[in-house]
Amino acid sequence: MRNRFDRQLEELNNGLIHMGSLIEQAIEAAVDGLVQQDVEKAKQAMEFEEEINHAERKIEALCLKLLLQQQPVASDLRQISAALKMITDMERIGDHATDISELTMFLAEQPHQINMGHIKQMAKETIVMVIQSLQAYVNKDMEQAKAVITRDDVVDDLFLTVKKEILMILRENVEYGEQAEDLLMAAKYFERIGDHAVNIAEWVIFSITGRHVDEK
Repeated sequence: MRNRFDRQLEELNNGLIHMGSLIEQAIEAAVDGLVQQDVEKAKQAMEFEEEINHAERKIEALCLKLLLQQQPVASDLRQISAALKMITDMERIGDHATDISELTMFLAEQPHQINMGHIKQMAKETIVMVIQSLQAYVNKDMEQAKAVITRDDVVDDLFLTVKKEILMILRENVEYGEQAEDLLMAAKYFERIGDHAVNIAEWVIFSITGRHVDEK
């Protein structure tokens, strides 16, 4: 019985890794579309949404099966409960990749008036955070999970930098107001992706310790 349960836990880990890979590809396509003003890339990013949602439903069903049909010990129960929480954040990350791509459809109509370097760096940092948070879950690595939480400060600082750059452009060229608003929103979505990666890392810590980081 335990061997079967362990195989199903491994299937759960593999499912999370697969969902994480889909999210990573969606973010990469979204940022390429945004930075390069490539509408086709943006469409590719949006096409991942259905696959990500399907992966979420599959993992959720497996988690419920493990809870109902097996008799998990405390550590297994924490792992399964954490996975259920994590996939909600993962699905939201996929939604944000779609949100960014929808903005790209409008932003592709006019050359960018700000340097996209910092937005691109934000995207790179958030991808790393998402990947490392999932690796921390699979490897039960609390230090790696804590590193993801710390890394969020880098993303927040980059967002503030992007915000300042956009405001500077607006002071000099009011006519770029609509583009500035859309780019600021895109940067905000990347910041939110970082926040979701932090949530995942916090649930990893819960799965290991039995305590959420917000608990005193």
